[in-house]
Amino acid sequence: MTAASRRSSFAALAFCAVAGLGLLAGCASEPTRIQPGTSAADTLQRLGAPTGRYPLTGGGERLQYSRMPAGFEVVDIDVDASGKVVSVTQVLSEARFGQDIKVGQWRQNDVMAFYGRPYEITRVSSFDGAVWTWRYKAVNERRMLYIYIDPTGVVRRYHTGDDLELDRIRD
Repeated sequence: MTAASRRSSFAALAFCAVAGLGLLAGCASEPTRIQPGTSAADTLQRLGAPTGRYPLTGGGERLQYSRMPAGFEVVDIDVDASGKVVSVTQVLSEARFGQDIKVGQWRQNDVMAFYGRPYEITRVSSFDGAVWTWRYKAVNERRMLYIYIDPTGVVRRYHTGDDLELDRIRD
């Protein structure tokens, strides 16, 4: 083996090692890999600062990790008053919307504490209020969640639809 081929082999090996470490680091920072019972301090050390922090009833706290505006996930990590993780939930799931969203009960701050900052906030002529929108995936299809919040801050309705943004960019 020549010196040049040894350098090339060493460079390829070094690249693979660095790439492997990068993949491991990515796994360590994946919110859905946090297990119930993990301490809040360990969670914060592994994942870094959350995109949102919200108090929970009973003295706990929600650590929220959102991939908005470009991503498709919002993970809520609920920590009890003793500082232990009790649940880890990817909340942008079509199967959950019907049980989670409380039409007529939730206020704007409830929406924020559950889903975090939206992808966008718009208005439509058919509704007196704001429409908050999140992107999510359903079986790898890009979708949108629309939550309608009236001028008093109360959720009045929600619906889902296809995410046509990429199609508009392509045209």
